[in-house]
Amino acid sequence: MSKIKIRGVEHFYELSTPTYGDESLPTLVFIHGWLLSYKYWQPLIDKLKKEYSCLAYDLKGFGSSLYDDKSCACAYSLESYAHDLRELLQELDIKKAWLIGHSLGGSVAIWGADSCPEIVTGVICLNAGGGIYLKEEFEQFRNAGEKMVKFRRKWLKNIRLFDFVFARMMVKKPLGIKWGRQRLYDFLGADERSAIASLLESTTEEQVHLLPQIVARMPQPLHFIAGKQDKIMEPKYVRHLASFHHLFQNHQDNVYEIDNCGHFSMLEQTHLVHEQILTIIEKYHTQSK
Repeated sequence: MSKIKIRGVEHFYELSTPTYGDESLPTLVFIHGWLLSYKYWQPLIDKLKKEYSCLAYDLKGFGSSLYDDKSCACAYSLESYAHDLRELLQELDIKKAWLIGHSLGGSVAIWGADSCPEIVTGVICLNAGGGIYLKEEFEQFRNAGEKMVKFRRKWLKNIRLFDFVFARMMVKKPLGIKWGRQRLYDFLGADERSAIASLLESTTEEQVHLLPQIVARMPQPLHFIAGKQDKIMEPKYVRHLASFHHLFQNHQDNVYEIDNCGHFSMLEQTHLVHEQILTIIEKYHTQSK
């Protein structure tokens, strides 16, 4: 793992480059979701790194991208995370990239494509969607999320077999205990201010309504991979956001639903997600030749 200072915060990342790769291929950039880290991408990267350069990093305030200066005037909006991403790509001299984002990371990827269209060739969102603001539901979600972060350590004192529980949360197919333990580690390790602020700032009525507007003006291809049994981001909300993009409007279905899959498609159905990513990217790479 390497580190680089981006807008005052040290970001941790891993960049793998194939020994005999095609230089015309884009770098695949992986962006994790809320209360997670880059590590959940590893099984997918292991399948892709033989052909593609792969960059995975921890968003500020999560994983290893933490900081000691509590007076840091950091912003945690989707736009701010997109600016971090843009500077990261520029500092690493990445000229052409496909962004692949999970959950909250999908929204960051969409904003990132809008922020640096000269670099970003396309976007693939996993278990990400939205664009509909339901006032009562969002207020309940925001309040529950904030309390969960503030009282997480006290709450977990009353639960046994933590890794077992986390291996079964938000998924259709139970994950291995290794991933339950990793989710628990990232849940407890996330910076409290970052976790709460990123949740609150990304779920305001203004932000929720702004996302479809960005999707509608995106010139790059935008594709979505949804889990049919995802209870966190149901396929109907994925299709709603996808419907604003020109691919959907031109009857080129840009949503791929995976059966027997919850909110962690890259872990629950790694093989199918890998195949779909290759199909999408190779389609556009072939067209550009």
